[in-house]
Amino acid sequence: MAESPRFQPSASLDVVGIGNAIVDVLVQTQDSFLEQHGLAKGGMALIDEQQAETLYQSSGPGLETSGGSVANTMVGIAQLGGRTGFIGRVRDDQLGSIFSHDIRAVGARFDTPPATSGATTARCLIYVTPDAERTMCTFLGASTQLEPQDLDLSMVKETKVLYLEGYLWDSPAAKRAFIAAAEACRKAGGQVALSLSDGFCVDRHRESFLDLVNGHVDVLFANEAEIKSLYETDDFDTALERVRGCCSVIAITRAGEGSVVLNGDQRWDIGIFNLGSLVDTTGAGDLYAGGFLHAYTQGESLERCGELGALCAGQIVTQLGARSQVCLKELRSQHLG
Repeated sequence: MAESPRFQPSASLDVVGIGNAIVDVLVQTQDSFLEQHGLAKGGMALIDEQQAETLYQSSGPGLETSGGSVANTMVGIAQLGGRTGFIGRVRDDQLGSIFSHDIRAVGARFDTPPATSGATTARCLIYVTPDAERTMCTFLGASTQLEPQDLDLSMVKETKVLYLEGYLWDSPAAKRAFIAAAEACRKAGGQVALSLSDGFCVDRHRESFLDLVNGHVDVLFANEAEIKSLYETDDFDTALERVRGCCSVIAITRAGEGSVVLNGDQRWDIGIFNLGSLVDTTGAGDLYAGGFLHAYTQGESLERCGELGALCAGQIVTQLGARSQVCLKELRSQHLG
């Protein structure tokens, strides 16, 4: 049985996340739309502001909500009853106002002041086809302007876990902020969690990520493709053996095959929760991390952490978007007691 994590008793927040502050625009569409616009189905492409505007104008009606991988995770934790904060950069524009209001409305603390110049607020156009596959086109905009001086280090020092997304590594400025925050959190007695975010992101920054994983991260989240990419292997078990022991806790999601949680020599294979028809896989990994980190910061067993993560992921794929339309706290009571 793994020991429960020890956190500083003065922590006023459970998890603080630093990530790209993005407004998600979810659109249900057909494969023909993807073909018409040359979009690779199931992928994530970075686009410029002009491309974002062209695609936005060509799209049908969409659901607009605050998004970004880590922001989705913070919202999930808040919905479970956890105390969360988010740090990310928006512009003083309409989408920036949508993001700020939306994330605060669910109870997450968000104090980063909006930028008054530079790129507009980031947005991610998410096209969901009838098979529930999502294709993402992301304009990172103002989110890449996050600098170390933008950090509320008091918030970072008050949290049990600081959660960071690998996407930040694409921006040198955000990368500097990432490192400064991790150092401040560790010095205050907190733990650092990292999501590898995306297989292409791993390909771009493999050496940096390997350095982070080897001794600088306490809790690592990845999916099967990302962990195999990190260690440049096509064999899942080989990747698991390579990563085992690099971090205190490792959680790897495997879509329909559930997830694997590692702690030293221990391994837990966690099944999935089939709660309804598959509608949209957007946010499944984010909500898995949310459920996992909520249980983790409450000192629950790693097996229960994986189960709560799987439950939250199982719920989010039955609806459109990464904001649960049912009460996650009640869902947990129904399925996990």
